[in-house]
Amino acid sequence: MDTPRDGTSPLVLSGYGAYGMPYPVTFSSNRLSLLDRGVSAAIAHVRGGGELGKRWHDGGRMLAKRNTFTDFIASAEFLIRGGYTAADRLVIEGGSAGGLLVGAVLNARPELFQLAVLRVPFVDVVSTMLDESLPLTVGEFEEWGNPKIREHYDYVKTYCPYVNVAAQGYPAILVRTSLNDSQVMYWEPAKWVAKLRALKTDENPLLFKINMDAGHGGASGRYDALRELAFDYALILTRLGRAG
Repeated sequence: MDTPRDGTSPLVLSGYGAYGMPYPVTFSSNRLSLLDRGVSAAIAHVRGGGELGKRWHDGGRMLAKRNTFTDFIASAEFLIRGGYTAADRLVIEGGSAGGLLVGAVLNARPELFQLAVLRVPFVDVVSTMLDESLPLTVGEFEEWGNPKIREHYDYVKTYCPYVNVAAQGYPAILVRTSLNDSQVMYWEPAKWVAKLRALKTDENPLLFKINMDAGHGGASGRYDALRELAFDYALILTRLGRAG
């Protein structure tokens, strides 16, 4: 309640928006590390998720997937317009399919954000969905489409984060992945980071961190998981000028 509405407050905006899964709004003791340092937290319930039922999911999958990204951008713009934060104080984060969301949004509106944190991000949709030897590909045709169908292929190419990396400025970016991830193979974020490094025109940091022991969920031990989160929060607070 004490947060000013004049655009001076830093804020972390999270999103997912896939598989009809609702993003839970629950108490998180981890977030206290941000809140105690004056950083607000928000969740964008974008289409593709399940917060408003099956229609909400259908409105953000297959040939309607881009709605997920425009919803997230609209959420960020709402927060900025309402004075909850400003572009130079806004951090976005997402993991797995939420990493796809963040990656697509970065290509579309990089100027809206100070920092992006992507965890095990699904960023090479075209190549992955063309490779039926991967464990999840065929079962996910109903979520992303089958790129062997020309209409689906052309549509996925319009938002795939890897395909749409451009020679433009990007905010600071942290990408984390795991060597033993069986859902999003480590080479997806690796090649996306390599393309970003080759093309981006800014001097902002682009950090790539690989856990050599973990799988899709990251470090499994309680304290190991907290150390990973502490790394993320340390970068977030540093970029927001709230470290210390």
